[in-house]
Amino acid sequence: MKLKIALLPGDGIGPEIVGEAVKVLDSIAAKYGHQFEYSKALVGACAIDATGDPYPAETHAVCEASDVVLFGAIGDPKYDNNPAAKVRPEQGLLRMRKSLGLFANLRPLAVFDSLAGRSPLKTEIVKGADCVRELTGGMYFGRPQGRSEDGNTAYDTCVYTREEIERILHLAFGLARGRRKKLTLVDKANVIATSRLWRQIGGELAPQYPDVELEYMFVDNAAMQIIQRPTHFDVIVTENLFGDILTDEASVISGSLGMLPSASVGAKVALFEPIHGSYPQAAGKNIANPMATILSAAMLLEHVGLQQEGKAVRDAVNQAIEAGVVTEDLAAAGAKACSTTEVGDFVAGHIA
Repeated sequence: MKLKIALLPGDGIGPEIVGEAVKVLDSIAAKYGHQFEYSKALVGACAIDATGDPYPAETHAVCEASDVVLFGAIGDPKYDNNPAAKVRPEQGLLRMRKSLGLFANLRPLAVFDSLAGRSPLKTEIVKGADCVRELTGGMYFGRPQGRSEDGNTAYDTCVYTREEIERILHLAFGLARGRRKKLTLVDKANVIATSRLWRQIGGELAPQYPDVELEYMFVDNAAMQIIQRPTHFDVIVTENLFGDILTDEASVISGSLGMLPSASVGAKVALFEPIHGSYPQAAGKNIANPMATILSAAMLLEHVGLQQEGKAVRDAVNQAIEAGVVTEDLAAAGAKACSTTEVGDFVAGHIA
């Protein structure tokens, strides 16, 4: 297979972890006879520094000309700690999602057996689930948004349309059909009007999926249940802000943020990225965990139909964990932590 892959390493540890994922993809290409063509582009703080724009037109063109996008992370303290900054790296991420039509963020919360003991939860209740977060609507994109002239009042608007809700719910129902056939719609319908629309449309679509059990849960209850009874959930679907918070909460079940990949899909090209941030404190030190980005590459392969290749990547990651070839966030007490490049070398070498 010939595949055009846009590489958006971004900021902080982004270039390091994306580099290891590329190393693994190259190993897959060599073993299975594929041809992967990479095009690198700027996004985030590095793009602001170079062009003044966190998502330049040139980057958008590279993404649109590619089959898939592999993305690292964005964020830089010089913008995070400057409340007066008029342009921020995160604006590039939001605009990229909107421009590419990436309306659904899929976060499989898989737990590797060898890491179950690293979870803050009891081993016997740790189990994976799939979270589906709406990406292009809600408070992050609602207008009006801003502050009063005296600066003492700020306001945001949460807006959702029927079309936005229906398309994400159809995707979530379909995902649930391939799992345990249970879908939990998380909202705050007792208070928020947009949540009541989500709940209404969920009920209207449910008869189209008679084999899927649909339940509703308020977001505050869901936040508790994810920790107390994670095995209760199969597929969770929710709006943008709630999904942002809940998926980060659920990510600790795996034992490390550095283990969780994600996919953003929609009308155009699909994008794959680790769920963690740019971790600027570790940038350039060769200590960041590349596993989430490598597993994002596995999701990328599976998205384009290369199931065997995706499984090969997952198997290699599992072998690395079992062999103790892990970075400091996963290393057992007293054990030697490996570098970012050592982990990537092991995974790529195991595939080869």
